[in-house]
Amino acid sequence: MKTGVRRIVKSGDAPPAIGPYSQAVMMNGFAFTSGQIPIDKDSGRIVDGGILEQTEKALDNLSAVLTQSGTSLKNAVIVNIYLKSLSDFGIVNECYARRVDTDNPPARVTVEVSGLPKDALIEISAIAPTLPFAGNKK
Repeated sequence: MKTGVRRIVKSGDAPPAIGPYSQAVMMNGFAFTSGQIPIDKDSGRIVDGGILEQTEKALDNLSAVLTQSGTSLKNAVIVNIYLKSLSDFGIVNECYARRVDTDNPPARVTVEVSGLPKDALIEISAIAPTLPFAGNKK
């Protein structure tokens, strides 16, 4: 991808955006994702279960968008996590650790919020390079 060219990313393996925004935008060798909530792409509804199931689904959706962008969560330089309750922090960390390069983890922000779209318990976004670099992982 050329520097300075902005490209919209649409993954059929993740639910479509629920508002006037893109799943991700690629520019200058990076993918900037929108927040992914635990929506099942076929039903359009939040997955059943608690924070464990919702975290896994949000990570699945995020991974699908990053894959469509030509990168992966293992390449992320920063991940932002929004939780309805910080008491879920430990469970989220366990799920998250299975998906990222724990030897070389991305920077991360975790914030408790008063509410999320569709009453989700979690929302996750990331920025990841799309161009080859030393250590790039698919």
